[in-house]
Amino acid sequence: MAEHICPWWIGYLLVSPLRRLGQNPNKILAPYIKPGMTALDVGCGMGFFSLDMARLAGDNGKVICVDVQEKMIASLMKRATKSGLHNRIDHRVCSYDSLNLEDVKNGIDFALAFAIVHEVPDAKSFFQQIYSALKSNGLMLFSEPNGHVSEIKFQKTLDIAGNVGFKPSETLYIKRSRSTLLKK
Repeated sequence: MAEHICPWWIGYLLVSPLRRLGQNPNKILAPYIKPGMTALDVGCGMGFFSLDMARLAGDNGKVICVDVQEKMIASLMKRATKSGLHNRIDHRVCSYDSLNLEDVKNGIDFALAFAIVHEVPDAKSFFQQIYSALKSNGLMLFSEPNGHVSEIKFQKTLDIAGNVGFKPSETLYIKRSRSTLLKK
């Protein structure tokens, strides 16, 4: 079992417009998501990053949004429908053991795992599943909250990602986070 799963109702705080002041999804993701791409938002919650990902991917792109909590996915889809982006989002409820990505093997251009890896029960399996889903040279933005994850724990998690095959591409500065861009 995971150390701690964010309760669904905290999702309302996580999608607060005030959060955008320090962690603007468009600014964070625009360098990596281009029109027509297929992106993956793992642990998407209510879609703080997902909606901007869908806008960046454009009419011909797609965002696969995965979360273990059905209430988070339901709220995401309400927000996506209200924003006119529901047709760009493929939403999935996953389990603690599987991200349910078998059908997109080597099909993802970019993956986002923002403040989620510290909640998963098996980081190695998590990274393996994303690695399999990414295209050759695909990118993954891996970020953890510095209030929950120490520098030592973050480095140990990066080592796990490296053992799966990911290569660190760039250390990123994202407010209140420890963040790295990984490459397949």
